[in-house]
Amino acid sequence: MQHRPIKVLLVESDETYVDELHDGLGVEHRALLDVEWVSELSQALARLTRGGFDLVLLSLDLPDSQGMVTFDRAYAFAPDVPIIVIDDSADEERAVSTVQAGAQDYLVKSEVGPSFLVRAVRHAIERHRLFSALRSLSLIDDLTGLYNRRGFADLGEQYLKLARRSGRGVTMVFLDLDRFKTINDSLGHHVGDRALMKVADILRATFRRSDIIARLGGDEFGVLALEAADESSETLVERLRERVEDFNATSPEPYQLAVSIGMAHHDDDPRVRLDDLVAEADSAMYREKHSKRAATLRDR
Repeated sequence: MQHRPIKVLLVESDETYVDELHDGLGVEHRALLDVEWVSELSQALARLTRGGFDLVLLSLDLPDSQGMVTFDRAYAFAPDVPIIVIDDSADEERAVSTVQAGAQDYLVKSEVGPSFLVRAVRHAIERHRLFSALRSLSLIDDLTGLYNRRGFADLGEQYLKLARRSGRGVTMVFLDLDRFKTINDSLGHHVGDRALMKVADILRATFRRSDIIARLGGDEFGVLALEAADESSETLVERLRERVEDFNATSPEPYQLAVSIGMAHHDDDPRVRLDDLVAEADSAMYREKHSKRAATLRDR
């Protein structure tokens, strides 16, 4: 049976190397590897948004990104796509740091021939597949498909490292589903489960693919989002509230979703820990919940 070629995104600014790689692969190897080339990280991220790649071959030094932050940004943006770093340097320390950060391999350009590259790509994809399967057993919430608390903790720490390296702020959003017990008690646990899955869908639609979205337990959810130039933290939360309102206005479900939301935002600060962000956003969420309860009592 004829298998499709492996779809590879090559992110490399050195056109001479790109030409040498293309010529070196030849017809036989190009039947095994379908390589698409971009020269900047921003182009790579835009292309990854459309999906369809089995692996990324990534140079760390690009016109719009340099060093380990290049890998961190690519890894955070598309954690489900394995990455092999290709570099001019044979620096062992740099290679070890890259693999420890999540790369499947670190290859020195001058040492990589066509057959070796094909073999490295195949092995990297298989390692990533096995590793993802093992991680999903312990890091993914069975009901919603979001990360669970452990997954949020593990990936959240990596996210904070990326924020520090790139000099970007980070926003923590903590969400609690109001009156969830009432939904369970009056409509049944199967309807309560559906409500939790609907909240998960709303969070996926609101936040970016690269953000860390998790069900932290019960009816509590958390999101860790990197600062973006075109939107503030307040804009993200407002968009989340609007999507909840849209759901209530159009859904045939026998309940209305009501949520309490807390937010914590920090700029580039090496002292901030993930636990601090979670605690601050959690406290803000409870203040909102308490305020709503107090308003309900006053209206009675």
